[in-house]
Amino acid sequence: MVKLLPFSFQEACKADQALTPDTFMLQGGYPRIYDTRMPLNLFFSNYIDTYIERDVSEYLDVRNLADFRRFLTLCALSSGALINYTNIANELGVSPRTVKAWMSILESSYIAFHLIPFYTNARKQVVKTPKLYFYDTGLLCHLLGIRTVEALVAHPKFGDIFENLIIAETMKQHLNANQEPQLFFYRDASKVEVDLLDFTDPNNRMLIEIKSGQTYHDRFARHLTLIGNVLGIPCERQYVTSRVEHSYVSQGIRVTSALDWLEGRR
Repeated sequence: MVKLLPFSFQEACKADQALTPDTFMLQGGYPRIYDTRMPLNLFFSNYIDTYIERDVSEYLDVRNLADFRRFLTLCALSSGALINYTNIANELGVSPRTVKAWMSILESSYIAFHLIPFYTNARKQVVKTPKLYFYDTGLLCHLLGIRTVEALVAHPKFGDIFENLIIAETMKQHLNANQEPQLFFYRDASKVEVDLLDFTDPNNRMLIEIKSGQTYHDRFARHLTLIGNVLGIPCERQYVTSRVEHSYVSQGIRVTSALDWLEGRR
């Protein structure tokens, strides 16, 4: 079985050589966008209508379709955060059980996915609730009402969207290489957190901190060093991925530009 997700950044660049990480973040990787050059708002509005009317309606009572649309928006607002089914259920006026059922629809139709936390029995004081992400940041931006790159960069959730981009693209790179992604995040009770643990290659495990800014500060890596020591991951496999112009090494940590990460240059 081959999982064909929306275009990766590398694939989309073959159709649009002027593409940048920021513009790709906004428009995403659905192939029809690159085939027809359809306005983004028109495409995503039609996509959501078709998705709900054709796919979701098979599983939901007609009376719940409007609530499901609101559910999509609430999921977008929750992207990059720990999933709280009760809060979403309260917003919609439905049961947490219903929200879990609807979330399974998003997962099975490759709209959203869970990033599970990494933990072992020996370290019980870690967060065990998964985070929510979208497979395509273009759809995520549309659900958040973001229509331009300028609005994207200024949006309060820009950091979460950029984090979503890096994690989803890392997943695509592994799937496109016929590898089953083994991706996690780490957060413990003392608020030590690392955004992404990529353990797909057990002999080449990586820790990645994701920052949406264009300036790097050494303090960004403080949790990488701490968790790297705990898990036995050397500093040369610890990364801070951000929107810096060029990749370089700072105090042993690899500071990687978004462009290099999306193009698979480690």
